[in-house]
Amino acid sequence: MRIPAQGVQGHLIYTVDGKYMFRVYAENFTFVDYQLLHSDLLITINDEDATLYSDEFGNRLDHNPETLGIE
Repeated sequence: MRIPAQGVQGHLIYTVDGKYMFRVYAENFTFVDYQLLHSDLLITINDEDATLYSDEFGNRLDHNPETLGIE
């Protein structure tokens, strides 16, 4: 089965196995996890609880400071 991915909304998740997956939820709260094999995928972040940081710890994408409990 093949489904065009353009416009599909999902979540980038980090699994307990130490892998990133693309998770797509269905209406009945089931989901499918897809391996990330695409070599140059265009991403737009649409999450109000996301912040890009650049500091003495490096460059990273994490939750907002309020969520993390930091100033």
